Amino acid sequence: MLDTVVFDLGGVLIEWDPRHLYRDVFAGDEETMEWFLTEVATAEWNHSMDAGRPFAEASAELIAAHPEYAPHIQAWGERQDEMLAGPIAGTVALLDELRTTDVRLLALTNWSAENFPAAVERFDFLSWFEGIVVSGEHGLAKPDPALFHVLLDTHLVAPERTAFIDDRADNVAAASALGMTGVRFTSPENLADDLVRLGLLPPRP
Repeated sequence: MLDTVVFDLGGVLIEWDPRHLYRDVFAGDEETMEWFLTEVATAEWNHSMDAGRPFAEASAELIAAHPEYAPHIQAWGERQDEMLAGPIAGTVALLDELRTTDVRLLALTNWSAENFPAAVERFDFLSWFEGIVVSGEHGLAKPDPALFHVLLDTHLVAPERTAFIDDRADNVAAASALGMTGVRFTSPENLADDLVRLGLLPPRP
């Protein structure tokens, strides 16, 4: 029987997308913005900061390679909050409902250690978790199994009794490989169905 639910944060409970910021930075020039996010401030570059690399170091290297985009790169660190459009209300409502049950609630997130404190201040619902493992604080990032083991060992989590919710298929696969019940997040409505199917929430009327 499942007695623990582990949530990813960005893309599941919080709407994060650098485009929320860079549409303003690039004054609505979608083509140049997409090029910048694909070729300069790449997902791999962001992942390195999720895995613990300081922004000062990561940005200095990128600015040296693309000096003409120095202000745009600096905006990544200085205006990080603008990448967060807000909570995904339907998922927050499900989290709130789970709080009324006996399940343990934990979170495992890929997030820069430098930026996560601001998210805690902004989103009250983050205090509902028994514990949150932040990748940047451990120098690891999902889907690395080592980060999952930090969660399992720190919070004494039994994988076979744990549901793991994430919007990325590779992270869900990594959790499943460790014995957890992986749930791919696509929408709050589908997640509600999954939680009912798994016996974590009562059937809907």
